[in-house]
Amino acid sequence: MARKLLPEWLAELEDEDLVFIKKFLLASGSLKEMAAQYGVTYPTVRLRLDRLIQKIRLGDQAGHDPYISLVKRLAVEEKLDFDTAKLLIDTYKKEKR
Repeated sequence: MARKLLPEWLAELEDEDLVFIKKFLLASGSLKEMAAQYGVTYPTVRLRLDRLIQKIRLGDQAGHDPYISLVKRLAVEEKLDFDTAKLLIDTYKKEKR
């Protein structure tokens, strides 16, 4: 049975994130097993999981400004460096006032 309404945080995740979550659950949360499946080191999987957790937390924050959420998500995904993200958010907040 397909769910008609997905939580916003889940709907905002990319397909590769959903695949990672499925594999993580099927591996019973074993990062060691996940590292073997992906052919990477344990710290690499841990970093990916930490970034996914940050994405979920950002997506789960109801009532936040979509622009700010986008900038934060880009920073978490390392598509934007932290200092630039902070500058963009601070400038946006000043102009919004």
